[in-house]
Amino acid sequence: MKKLDKLVIKTFLGPFAATFFITLVVLVLQFFWLWIDDFVGKGLSVGVILEFIMYQGAALVPLALPLAVLLSSLMTFGNLGETYELVAVKSSGISLLRFMRPLFFLVLGICGIAFYFGNAVIPVAVLKSRTLLSDIVWAKPAFDLKEGVFYDKIQGVAMKVGKKERDSIIHDIIIYEQGGNTQDRFIVATDGIMRSSPDKRFLEFHLRNGWRYEERGTMGSPATEFIRLGFKEYSKSIDLSAFEFKRTEDSSNKGNFRVMSMGQLQKAIDTMEIRNNQVAQRVRAEVLAPANFGRFVDSGWSKYGGIPDTTALSARIPDSVRATIEQRTASRIGSLRSSTEALIKNLAEDRKEQRRYEIEWHRKLSLSLACLVLFMIGAPLGAIIRRGGLGNSLIASIAFFMLFYFIANTGEKFAKEGEWSVFAGMWLATFVLTPIGLFLTYKAVRDSQLFNREYYHRLFRKLRRKKAKTV
Repeated sequence: MKKLDKLVIKTFLGPFAATFFITLVVLVLQFFWLWIDDFVGKGLSVGVILEFIMYQGAALVPLALPLAVLLSSLMTFGNLGETYELVAVKSSGISLLRFMRPLFFLVLGICGIAFYFGNAVIPVAVLKSRTLLSDIVWAKPAFDLKEGVFYDKIQGVAMKVGKKERDSIIHDIIIYEQGGNTQDRFIVATDGIMRSSPDKRFLEFHLRNGWRYEERGTMGSPATEFIRLGFKEYSKSIDLSAFEFKRTEDSSNKGNFRVMSMGQLQKAIDTMEIRNNQVAQRVRAEVLAPANFGRFVDSGWSKYGGIPDTTALSARIPDSVRATIEQRTASRIGSLRSSTEALIKNLAEDRKEQRRYEIEWHRKLSLSLACLVLFMIGAPLGAIIRRGGLGNSLIASIAFFMLFYFIANTGEKFAKEGEWSVFAGMWLATFVLTPIGLFLTYKAVRDSQLFNREYYHRLFRKLRRKKAKTV
């Protein structure tokens, strides 16, 4: 490898690593911002949160790579242009395309990494993260008993503490228990101690100076017995196993199209295509079956002289029979219409589901190739503007990435609704931005002053002088 290639690769890798990490952190934080209410107050361990961040970060890698490539390539060539290193390279007879070549192959490797993540890593990461997120959402909030407020998050139990002190000492305790078929129980105490068991599975109360009220018998039975028991010391344990964070199996999310590789998606698409074709044939059979006519081999033909009176048959039908025929015809048409509409509706839903699988199949390719497309924009754009640093590069990168994201989402929406083909919708951003990248590369190779403010200032001043001369 030549020194020039090492220079440009070394200059590129630093900004790329930094921007990729920052972009990934921003995307993960954005996701957490949407689900923050489901994470707070659940008593989740640090290990569970870090595990979820790992899975979610892996799932967002293909989305962070294009923006990182765009920003780092723009910063690299902007810095080289600002320090006149790019001018020195060109003056030595090396073209811009030759200078971009090592990064071109490096970005191709990044495209391969993005494709590998999209096809092999993301299905597993999405499966794990969706299952873990579902467990977190359905987890109960952590036990939090406040002073003077009834706590009823434990099934069958409501409790209130008037005052809490250090060393787990509590005052004015009320515990209300409601059984299934048994009568309710009521406990009051002036003070006591509340602690969790060593394994955190039970809440243990050691109460003093109180009363226990109970109505013995089954719920709804008139034959009950009221019992009041006074105590100086009373111990009670409440099960807290419902507050434990429970992990479920991944099998519940394995049928989702987002957790499939391209091979699995293609297999599912082929299966749905066969099923949809069978439904379409069934619709045609439902519509055309009543109109089938018998077919006979024609033994010959001859010119028929006259045209019979087409009203003769209807005129011979009695009025009493006519009403029956019309009623049966209307009934047959109504049943045929309802069954056909149901089949068509099911077919439309199946087609929509098939498009979702096809969209995910194309996404794995289009999002990987986006790294190369955005590199073709960022590298020549940095060579043209010749401004390094994070400010100008960040503004230009965000503008082009927002354009890419908007076009990609628009195309995906049209493809999902069936307005466009899936291929056209998912590759729309690539088709739009590739000519822009080629145009910027052409301008950069020719040392265009496309974004030079001084050039436009001189051009405007020249036009103003010409206008003054004509006047």
